[in-house]
Amino acid sequence: MIQIRRAGERGHTDWEWLDSRHTFSFGDYHDPDHVSFRSLRVLNDDRVKAGAGFGTHGHSDMEILSYVLDGALEHKDSSGGGGVIRPGEIQFMRAGSGVTHSEYNHSKTEPVHFLQIWIVPDARNLAPAYGQKAFDREAARKSFVLLASKDGRGATIEVHQDVDVWVTLLVPDEHRDFPLRPGRHAWVHVARGAVSLNGIDLREGDGAAVSKEELLTFLGKESAEILVFDLG
Repeated sequence: MIQIRRAGERGHTDWEWLDSRHTFSFGDYHDPDHVSFRSLRVLNDDRVKAGAGFGTHGHSDMEILSYVLDGALEHKDSSGGGGVIRPGEIQFMRAGSGVTHSEYNHSKTEPVHFLQIWIVPDARNLAPAYGQKAFDREAARKSFVLLASKDGRGATIEVHQDVDVWVTLLVPDEHRDFPLRPGRHAWVHVARGAVSLNGIDLREGDGAAVSKEELLTFLGKESAEILVFDLG
């Protein structure tokens, strides 16, 4: 079973300095039919103007990932974590028992485009933590590359939840298969470009909730960047 969430159906926030599209309920945007999918609670597609950003604010009991598509994002938090991430890297903050942080466009001249991802952890009041990892984009052009996992295997970001986060890059007319183990679910997000998923056409910003499927077959329609959340 595959249920499609089209890009144009998402919530939208425009704060002048921030243009944000919300796959799931977030902030002032509430949609009772799209609050979350399994442990995936937030998937925001954010564009931040040059020199602007999110001032210091607090979070707790959430695993937060940032994935940059264009530009550079600067992060600082009260756990001592901080850095600048660019395409080809993923950043992680465990809010746990409570943390404050800020995120800004690192550039004074160019916008930054990134995905903000929240995963509900399987335990509360965890010690806050920060991580930042580069991944192999060339490997992602050939297969699925693991970005984050519950066990941190392969030196990936370790999240406190039964989820694997994968990325792959496709060119037009290229096929790629992603098998799903029995009892698993998946959320597919097309970060850019266009693909078909099991014969269903998806474009940039589209998402798909997948359950009771054994195999996800992708076919590139345009050059595409795809995230797959393999969820328990």
